[in-house]
Amino acid sequence: MSWTSPHGTSLPDWRQRTLIMGIMNLAPDSFSDGGQLATEEAILERAEQLLAAGADVLDLGAESTRPGAAPIEAATELVRLLPAVRAVRRRFPQAVLSVDSYKAAVARAAVEAGADLVNDVEGGRFEARGDESPMGAACAVLRCPLILMHRRKQADYRDFWPEVLQDLRTSLRGARAAGMPPEQLWTDPGFGFGKTPAQNLMLVRDLAKIAALGFPVLLGTSRKSTLGLVLGEMDPLRRGAGNDVTTAWGIAQGASMIRVHDVAAVRPVIRMADALRFGPNWEAPPSR
Repeated sequence: MSWTSPHGTSLPDWRQRTLIMGIMNLAPDSFSDGGQLATEEAILERAEQLLAAGADVLDLGAESTRPGAAPIEAATELVRLLPAVRAVRRRFPQAVLSVDSYKAAVARAAVEAGADLVNDVEGGRFEARGDESPMGAACAVLRCPLILMHRRKQADYRDFWPEVLQDLRTSLRGARAAGMPPEQLWTDPGFGFGKTPAQNLMLVRDLAKIAALGFPVLLGTSRKSTLGLVLGEMDPLRRGAGNDVTTAWGIAQGASMIRVHDVAAVRPVIRMADALRFGPNWEAPPSR
């Protein structure tokens, strides 16, 4: 059984090809494109561009998660987020909309406003007590998919891979205990979140370890500082080669969806990587 939207929106089958999640940052302080989507006109124009370029999912986020960014209250997040969700849903009724938030109250309001799934950078653990997952409980009631990202505040690992996998298992266990069906759950390695550059590279190199947990994997490396460090490129907009290589390698290691700013640039990379992944079982996709 595949993942399903609470609104009946047709969700693409990640088992047939690697999906593309297009980034829509509504926060004024996002690291590479903050403040660009300050009006409804700009939001709808960006959504149209991403969908025309081949995005399967639009990921709308209203709080910056860049290193050093100050957290915001749920009320502020909702003021930025809900008008955007409603506007995009009205203009593009068949589009798949994701809300990028770790607050259960925000996710609940956004899904009720038209979002189809939740992308949680705190792995469902924000304000959790014990194994409780407030986000898992909310999404179980909403009957929407939930992406659980791995995140620590600091890179305080004694044994990196066992601890990353155990953290993800804790997130998955909490979501399942809250009533989330397994087919509605995804994982995300959390590239760039509480990890050193070397650890970020390890995540992509051995992403198959996370895919082996048995859930589809979202990978988001787009424009991040580790790519700039490797490439010697300070400008986030000039890190395209890093996006391309981590995307192709990640797909070979089992990624099912790639989260990117520049959908048009990464689409042919994904298409080629999928062809190599499927090998003798590859079939030419229909024209889009």
